[in-house]
Amino acid sequence: MATGRTHRPATRSRGIPEATVARLPLYLRALTALSERSVPTVSSEELAAAAGVNSAKLRKDFSYLGSYGTRGVGYDVEYLVYQISRELGLTQDWPVVIVGIGNLGAALANYGGFASRGFRVAALIDADPGMAGKPVAGIPVQHTDELEKIIQDDGVSIGVIATPAGAAQQVCDRLVAAGVTSILNFAPTVLSVPDGVDVRKVDLSIELQILAFHEQRKAGEEAAADAGVVPPAVARRQQPAADQGPDGDVPAVMPA
Repeated sequence: MATGRTHRPATRSRGIPEATVARLPLYLRALTALSERSVPTVSSEELAAAAGVNSAKLRKDFSYLGSYGTRGVGYDVEYLVYQISRELGLTQDWPVVIVGIGNLGAALANYGGFASRGFRVAALIDADPGMAGKPVAGIPVQHTDELEKIIQDDGVSIGVIATPAGAAQQVCDRLVAAGVTSILNFAPTVLSVPDGVDVRKVDLSIELQILAFHEQRKAGEEAAADAGVVPPAVARRQQPAADQGPDGDVPAVMPA
């Protein structure tokens, strides 16, 4: 089976927009669920609803893959699963190293979804000498002194950083110097990388803060409704904007 070191996904070379690439995993997840239920075909409307997008956007995204479905029938589920998996590079074997085997790193190591989606955890790495040799998810943890050798021996091109923020940049620099070209960063810090290295950041605290904002706003609107007051945000939505026409339509040409 091919490895991630020698084969790269074709998405960028084929000119697929990044926004479309970001939605492909959503489609794949919905399609995989349909496949597991032995559903043979799906309409664009049904699949769009399952993925959380509108059907026009879905059809546009699939046009970049050369897939247009069949009128009156829809899309072949199994073929779309293969097609999207191929575009995302998931028909290959992608060895991954996880650096930082604390609570989060151990949870990632135990995540069963990696193997079923084309990712093989090649190594678990931690700076604590006391962790060396201890099995996590059936894989013995190795010390960070072995990082470069592991990357070279396993042909690793994807690294996952689950270290504390203070150690993340140094780990990132070592990964990049050893040949890693894609990084998934769980550390609560912004990483600096050279051109040609892709970084995806997952910050759970930021996501929770955004949810807290929405909860606070909903609570405020509910309190205002109970008091019979129209919140300013709702009032703005109800009133026509100053630059709307007499019928509430936005002019075709906006003022400079």
